[in-house]
Amino acid sequence: MRTRGCTSVATALALISLSGAVGAAAATSPAARVAHAATVSLRSTAYGKILANSKGYTLYLFAKDKNDKSECNIACLSIWPFLLVSGKPTAGPGVNQKLLGTIKVSGGNEVTYSGHPLYTYVPDTAPGVVTGEGSKSFGAEWWVVSSAGKAITKKP
Repeated sequence: MRTRGCTSVATALALISLSGAVGAAAATSPAARVAHAATVSLRSTAYGKILANSKGYTLYLFAKDKNDKSECNIACLSIWPFLLVSGKPTAGPGVNQKLLGTIKVSGGNEVTYSGHPLYTYVPDTAPGVVTGEGSKSFGAEWWVVSSAGKAITKKP
């Protein structure tokens, strides 16, 4: 019995340590850093014109999110970091400023578009790369976003 109790405590401590490490990784990943002035722009891809951050990285929406509320947890954020901003986001050419907004999340203000919280994807290693489209990680689909604020769900 005593060994079980020690094992349970050790397991609990390991899980707490792991969740802290995942949270720290998400907070320090380059994509998760707060942009002082985030510009959401359009980028031409095989999916058509899609939303991208100010550095040209693809932006995604998470189908599990509720309007203006993120459902992405700490483990999710280690792969799908929020697009965070200090202040107000700005619209690049072809992006509707009226559809841009922010919501309060852990770590700051997440940019939204047409009510959808926006995320980058860590495996997208360069501007214009789209590797997260259609992923079903963390319980729902991830989609690139059109200039109208709609999920693009059809493969080219």
